[in-house]
Amino acid sequence: MVDLPLTKSRRRDSIRRRGIYILPNLFTTAALFGGFYAIVQAMNGRFVHSAVAIFVAMVLDGMDGRVARLTHTQSEFGAEYDSLSDMVSFGVAPALVIYEWAMKGMGKLGWIAAFIYCAGAALRLARFNTNIEVVDKRFFQGLPSPAAASLVAGLVWVMIDNQVAGVDIRWLAFAVTIFAGLSMVSNVPFWSGKDINLRRSVPFAVVLAMVGALVAISSYPEGVLFLLFVAYGLSGYVTWIWRRARPHRHAVSRSSES
Repeated sequence: MVDLPLTKSRRRDSIRRRGIYILPNLFTTAALFGGFYAIVQAMNGRFVHSAVAIFVAMVLDGMDGRVARLTHTQSEFGAEYDSLSDMVSFGVAPALVIYEWAMKGMGKLGWIAAFIYCAGAALRLARFNTNIEVVDKRFFQGLPSPAAASLVAGLVWVMIDNQVAGVDIRWLAFAVTIFAGLSMVSNVPFWSGKDINLRRSVPFAVVLAMVGALVAISSYPEGVLFLLFVAYGLSGYVTWIWRRARPHRHAVSRSSES
């Protein structure tokens, strides 16, 4: 008789976790709309609108999970819905935008590069969902799909702002698309930022650096954001090389001591 209320309580908790919560899923839906809007605007030839929509979707995608954790409204439905939204906003939309803007005249090479990116995003999301309890929380395994999408969308945004036509840099667009697609399915570690404790006090210099970053982004958003994601996309490979070089250094030091 004592175990019965506990069993019912656990059952109610299980049902509640499988339910649909409005607040976090509103952010996910907004991020999904951003990806859909980017596709529509690319079809209409408004590529700046497409690039901005992808960046907005990235911000909204980063908020839905945090809102769910803060309000204790995590659910299996929300996790699956978030993955499907990411596939549209950071998989299909960037591939279509970069293809329509720069690689449409490359024939098979253009759509193959776009498909490699799209497939890389799908595989990246599937691996993330299955390895979520296995990998190191401090690092992502492979380039996150929002960062890959921002890298592609940032290239489009910066080049249009500098009045560079997509056909003039189609090979650069091709290389960036392939790089982003393959980086998503690689084993290269990319810093996740999940080890940051927002409740911990920081030096005043960190606050000044954050203010400076916000000022730089607001003054030239397309260029600064693109450079930030280029640096992030390369940082994983620097970390990977550094990790592989460390055992070699230890071996050299031990042999020199002996």
